[in-house]
Amino acid sequence: MKGRRTRAAAFIVLAALLFLVLLAGVLAGSVFIPVADILRILTFSPLSEGTPAMWPAIVLRLRLPRVLAALLVGSALSLSGATMQGLFKNPLADPFIIGVSSGASVGAAAAMLLGLAWTKAGAFAIPLAAFAGGLCSLFLVYSLSASGGRRSTLSLLLAGTAVSTFLGAVVALLTYFSGEQLQQVVFWMMGGFSGRNWLHLFSMLPWLGLGGGIVFWHARDLDALAQGEEQAYYLGVEVERVKGRLLWASALLAAAAVSVSGLIGFVGLVVPHAMRIIGGGAHRWLLPASALAGGVFVVASDLLARVVLAPAELPVGLVTALVGGPFFLYLLKKRRVA
Repeated sequence: MKGRRTRAAAFIVLAALLFLVLLAGVLAGSVFIPVADILRILTFSPLSEGTPAMWPAIVLRLRLPRVLAALLVGSALSLSGATMQGLFKNPLADPFIIGVSSGASVGAAAAMLLGLAWTKAGAFAIPLAAFAGGLCSLFLVYSLSASGGRRSTLSLLLAGTAVSTFLGAVVALLTYFSGEQLQQVVFWMMGGFSGRNWLHLFSMLPWLGLGGGIVFWHARDLDALAQGEEQAYYLGVEVERVKGRLLWASALLAAAAVSVSGLIGFVGLVVPHAMRIIGGGAHRWLLPASALAGGVFVVASDLLARVVLAPAELPVGLVTALVGGPFFLYLLKKRRVA
């Protein structure tokens, strides 16, 4: 009973925090818009007399899609991280452990180097290239890790590390030759939501729905796999098939997020682990809680990145790294002591 009350209270607190950070994200900006006017704009209510005509455009075209994109990216990365940690039975696992981020980096850097970002389809050029690169790297890892029709957790981790290292070198090479696009490449690597619009938002929705649906469908199987593959087999889980689905789904979520936001690290590491501490490791609780908390974390990080040095803007990936880096070291030290 106590566990249920704790989880219910956590959901209520997270929902309240999400509302507050979303509202704060829409409020933040160089143009001050009163809360009452923002609520009228969001509910499509008649505006008060004298309201500047540009305010609805600022809210609906600039600020709202940005905070919603941050919400979806945070949810996708956290869902992916929770799945990876359950799949690998390792709280230090995160969405980038199997090379998805490195592949996405290669795709995005190549698109920028070729100048595709400046075409008419510029809103989709870099995200599509990053998404394709992330999935191609996963396919490579998945192929390299096969042995006798099976893929052990260790082989997946080793293949992911090897592919990530190689693709990291490719990214460094592309960055070296990026020339005029150097600043654009560097800022994309640091992650952020500047300039994101409804097109970016809608581009990731199908993949978020597909990947998230698969993960939630296999929540019970993740609980069984957490007890060991042999135990999961005796509980009726088709281990290899379920592992493959969950691996592809988590990579799909990570690739969709990275394709829109760039590289934002530590979200998939910090958030699921924090939710596991609060409410336990049952994935029927952990997955939705991680999705909700991940959205709160990234929206709040984006808000902090926008206001701490205003009017300048910090990369969101830098903010999450400042939070996640020390947390990662804490987890590492805790595991060594244990």
